[in-house]
Amino acid sequence: MSLDRIELRGLRARGRHGCLPAERELGQEFVVDVSLGLDTRPAAAGDDLSRTVDYGSLAGRLVAVIEGEPVNLIETLADRLATICLEDATVAEAEVTVHKPSAPVPHPFTDVAVKIRRSRP
Repeated sequence: MSLDRIELRGLRARGRHGCLPAERELGQEFVVDVSLGLDTRPAAAGDDLSRTVDYGSLAGRLVAVIEGEPVNLIETLADRLATICLEDATVAEAEVTVHKPSAPVPHPFTDVAVKIRRSRP
């Protein structure tokens, strides 16, 4: 059986993640995309929010992580966000992309991002 997808794109929050002291002190905006794999048929059959992902609530939990304890790497941040996604029992897999559009790169660029995919064992 293939999984359905719920996607939350362009979630923005300010965090203090990075290896440089200025990143920790000043912070910067991070943009997160999440794609969740799950079976939405039970929710659709009963028109029941409790049988699917409440993406408004999920967004709040993800923002709390972004705004919370700083980490050096956006790889670590992405992993923490995926863990939050998988806390929902209906979610079988989560793909998380963390964009760091203001990364300290000494050349013109549009975006730096890390994309990870995690699933239940």
